[in-house]
Amino acid sequence: MDATTLLTLQTMTVSEFRCDAGPGDTPFAECRTGYSIAYVRSGSFGCHCRAGFFELVAGSLLVGAPGDEYTCTHDHVCGDVCLSFFLSEDLVDALGGRRETWQVGATPPLPELMVLGELAQTAADGNSDLGLDEVGQIFASRFVDVASGEPRKKVAPTARDRRRAVEAALWIDDNSHDEIDLEQAARLADLSPFHFLRLFSSVLGVTPHQYLVRSRLRHAARLLTDDDIAVTDIAYDVGFGDLSNFVRTFHRAAGMSPTKFRRAARGERKILQERFTLD
Repeated sequence: MDATTLLTLQTMTVSEFRCDAGPGDTPFAECRTGYSIAYVRSGSFGCHCRAGFFELVAGSLLVGAPGDEYTCTHDHVCGDVCLSFFLSEDLVDALGGRRETWQVGATPPLPELMVLGELAQTAADGNSDLGLDEVGQIFASRFVDVASGEPRKKVAPTARDRRRAVEAALWIDDNSHDEIDLEQAARLADLSPFHFLRLFSSVLGVTPHQYLVRSRLRHAARLLTDDDIAVTDIAYDVGFGDLSNFVRTFHRAAGMSPTKFRRAARGERKILQERFTLD
């Protein structure tokens, strides 16, 4: 089995697992050391665990709790690909719900979880303004709600909550050229990452990572009006890790490449007409 670690934080680790085992391979037992959710992206496998035996297909979840033993089999097809989230004890506490929820073993393909699993993969591929850490927490929270059958109650933010969210947004904007993750911003707000994500999104209508990306785009758009700064320099100056990610994200937001945007800013009417209806 090939494992690729995509994200490592105190509250969460995200990995992709690619298994090529088939019907002729001997299964072996493994033991969970923490809480986890594995989203099956493709393929199929069986799983023997304390909760019973499950056949998992694309869209299913394999759920683990500390101390759980399980054995995976491939009696029908060869191989599978899973996007797996390993959660800290503190995050599981923050998610709430009964601990028995984490002992269900597996879930069938459920639409409300499948769409978030694919959203997480999109974030992992760098094709979303959402952060993988954010989607991971949203995914885990939704799993708890669905598996427990107890929808989470919405709580109206207080004046103090709103101030925390606004101050966090100002800090993110001021430091958007640096690497910022959910845990770092949450510490500054003196909240757990899960509660900070819920609060920020509730007050401002976007997640912290969405605001970070959009701040970078706003700064980039401003710099693109200056012909003396190379597009590559702008990409790195505003905080994008590589040029291709910047170009892809900017095009998704503006409907044109950074270079075309620069030309449009200089007043090239043809480009403006292609993007906007001008009389």
